[in-house]
Amino acid sequence: MSKVFKKTSGNGHIALYLGKRDFVDNVDSVEVVDGVIKVDPSGLDGRKVYVYLACAFRYGSDDLDVIGLSFRRDIWIQRVQVYPPTGANATKSPMQESLMKKVGEQGCPFSFQLPTNLPCSVALQPGPNDSGKACGVDFEVKGYIANAADNADEVIEKKDTCRLMIRKIQFAPANNKPGPKAEISKQFMMTDKPVHLEASLEKEIYYHGDPITVKVKINNETSKVVKKIKITVEQLTSVVLYSSDTYTKPVCSEEFAETINANSTFEKSFQITPLLANNKEKRGLSVDGRLKDEDTHLASTTLSQGDKEMQGIIVSYKVKVNLMVSGGGLLGGLTGSDVTVELPLTLMSPKPAANWIKGLFSSGLTSDLSPWKDEMTSKGIHRSDREHRTQRNSTPLTRSTICHWVTTML
Repeated sequence: MSKVFKKTSGNGHIALYLGKRDFVDNVDSVEVVDGVIKVDPSGLDGRKVYVYLACAFRYGSDDLDVIGLSFRRDIWIQRVQVYPPTGANATKSPMQESLMKKVGEQGCPFSFQLPTNLPCSVALQPGPNDSGKACGVDFEVKGYIANAADNADEVIEKKDTCRLMIRKIQFAPANNKPGPKAEISKQFMMTDKPVHLEASLEKEIYYHGDPITVKVKINNETSKVVKKIKITVEQLTSVVLYSSDTYTKPVCSEEFAETINANSTFEKSFQITPLLANNKEKRGLSVDGRLKDEDTHLASTTLSQGDKEMQGIIVSYKVKVNLMVSGGGLLGGLTGSDVTVELPLTLMSPKPAANWIKGLFSSGLTSDLSPWKDEMTSKGIHRSDREHRTQRNSTPLTRSTICHWVTTML
């Protein structure tokens, strides 16, 4: 193992080690989050060392955190005691064996099994003038020194903690299935026959950055003329906590000047490519992983088993094919209308080689890695851990709160 991610507490008594920071969700199972924490017993003063893994939903800005409010809600959290050892992690994974060789005798292994109904790491793209942490879903591994695992009355100083952010990600499954197909027949006022529109995608799953091929078939049996064909890719972001609300944003839209005269047929394939690079100014767009980084792209479609309720942010896409039909006859443009069909789109990243995953964050590796802003160690910035635990869930998260937050973002 050539890369190690490390975070040391302010007092140097504990240090968190991870072999990777991307953990893959295979829909029916999630990779185990395992690591090692190095403990210096001389600095514990009779206290214990714990590690927790939390999945949280952030729905407010850093500016509000400064005034004593934390717009953050834990979706899932699990804690384990690592020192003194309890024997719960007697069997070490190959990753932990490698880390233990680097850490030495003071290393204590830990592991977490994430459930399959947790959302993936998704952030909402801030506007050009926004600052601070992005809203969205994140995962945090944190080591801390305390007398008890979770005691709201115990003050845990920032110097007694160390944390690393990780990502839960999904890759496109192996799939050679044909894409979806939809059709519609629409009859207009003062016409005896309809316009028939059929649209289909070449395949079921598309990768980020690849052109999406849309096949369009038209049978125009009316006296009207189809003047344009408009194809749009829309991103649907569902915010699911106490309620479920879905917000739609177009990520790509193109018009094709194709004329289909009255009583004629038409068949052609079009290509359209949704890219984050063309949507950098769009506030509230769902994106994968870290923001303002070369590996960031539009959020991938969220895959789920269907029978399990999922909270957080769920992302999906659809392709809309719209025929702009002009009016004809005596009424002219007054009887003009549109014909539209929608197709579900699965947009994801291909499963990379193992070396790519290991090296994904290599540009930020240091002995005290801190590529995320919330890993800063300046003593004047952080509150005590008790304040953090109390206030991170203090802001009421009601339907009106969510709607206000999303309306502000979008």
